[in-house]
Amino acid sequence: MYVCICHAVTDREIRRAADEGCRDLHELTMRTGCGASCGSCREQATEILAETKPLDLPVFSVAA
Repeated sequence: MYVCICHAVTDREIRRAADEGCRDLHELTMRTGCGASCGSCREQATEILAETKPLDLPVFSVAA
């Protein structure tokens, strides 16, 4: 679904940007243009980024 009509940015593109390390709206705007024009998409784009953020879980190594 299109989230940003002004720059034709979809929810899939936002999720892909998040998977590639994008963590906030400012960075998303720099990568995709989402939120740079009218701004009506900013809230939804921020929500999608928050949903897609990976959990910051500690990594444990198993001694062999």
